[in-house]
Amino acid sequence: MNTQATPSPQFYLTAPAVCPYLAGELERKVFTHLVGPRAAEMNDLLTQGGFRRSQNIAYRPACEGCRACVSVRILTGEFIPRRSMRRILSLNSDLVGTMMPAQPSTEQFSLFRRYLDDRHQRGGMSDMSALDYAIMIEDTHVNTRLIEYRKRVPGEGIGDEPKGELIAVALTDQMSDGLSMVYSFFNPDEERRSLGTFMILDHINRTRQLGLPHVYLGYWVKGSAKMHYKTRFQPQEHLTARGWERFVDEDGELP
Repeated sequence: MNTQATPSPQFYLTAPAVCPYLAGELERKVFTHLVGPRAAEMNDLLTQGGFRRSQNIAYRPACEGCRACVSVRILTGEFIPRRSMRRILSLNSDLVGTMMPAQPSTEQFSLFRRYLDDRHQRGGMSDMSALDYAIMIEDTHVNTRLIEYRKRVPGEGIGDEPKGELIAVALTDQMSDGLSMVYSFFNPDEERRSLGTFMILDHINRTRQLGLPHVYLGYWVKGSAKMHYKTRFQPQEHLTARGWERFVDEDGELP
């Protein structure tokens, strides 16, 4: 009988740093490495426990005296898009989304740089090189996919390889209970399309087609304007000290 113990993940704590979401706050994170044959299984368990993935690292906030970061997942089986969301789906009906292996390309990086230069000039990713981008995409031991969204070319049929302009990309982990959106970016000149919302709606549809219940959106931070959009996708659950609970706003009504 094999009595060798299964290696357990080792967790580490970062030093305090300036919080990117709430003014005057400091953040700390607990993290571990996602490597080896059990990486996909561990990613599932940690994501369901409130962690996020970045390359081969899984992390979650561990801030002293602050619990503002809340993990969010959409209940796809009950989701009904609002009228404004249906308009966004209609507006983007000319797009073709293709799921593929997590392999970087020059075309993707060019779009990625345009997105960063327009939206995140002072962010921590602002100086990322082509090599940095390739590492972000490829440095993974879990079931990771890229979804490319391209404009449909006239005459392009179902099953044809999409050849139109690339306008959005999502890096996504496929898990046992749904899809986890790791990172996404898009052409900033296409603002009227609301591509961020569209990609979330597309992930909801894809998760339903897989027969799975959840789309993980990462963290929602109450009081952070840049995170407010996440609560628009109802119904959803938030991870609390009591486990995953259906989100209800302060007035007791769903937004």
